[in-house]
Amino acid sequence: MSLNNPAHIIQEAKRLVESDRRSEIRLNANGGNCILIVCDPMKEVEYITHFEELLPDAAYSIIDLNKCLIDFVTSHKDELVELYGQLQSATHEIFKAPAGEESEDLFKAIMAQIQQAFQQDKVPVLINSGSLYGTSIHNIHIMENDVVMKAALPLIILYPATIEPDRIMFLGKHPASK
Repeated sequence: MSLNNPAHIIQEAKRLVESDRRSEIRLNANGGNCILIVCDPMKEVEYITHFEELLPDAAYSIIDLNKCLIDFVTSHKDELVELYGQLQSATHEIFKAPAGEESEDLFKAIMAQIQQAFQQDKVPVLINSGSLYGTSIHNIHIMENDVVMKAALPLIILYPATIEPDRIMFLGKHPASK
């Protein structure tokens, strides 16, 4: 099977998660606890379809970051309008508050959904991560969060990116973190 075959790639990730080799995830991810599935942004919908078909609901929790963003904006519409007016020079703080600040934000909402999946003994699978572009929430913030790092199960992230000779470009535009 080709490495460009979404079903094959997802099945391989599923085998790794469900095998006794799960500790390899931490080793290969430099101590992290994530499986990053890089896909061509033009094939993201195809990958999502395969995730929904191949990953059983009893063991995996698919978290649609697009839906998280829409739900967050819908439920905090009035506060967001006010925040936007106040934070014009730091609009990125609307979705991810500075460290130590106790306000509700999109990042905390996403982390709560990931934590809920772990508490249900399910592997969280993040899809539509492109919706985070421009929010100042980067995959590395999620991957390095204690909720993910200390979990018994790994986190799977579908990462729409192009691969250049010397780097990975998120959505073909923003260099991925090392």
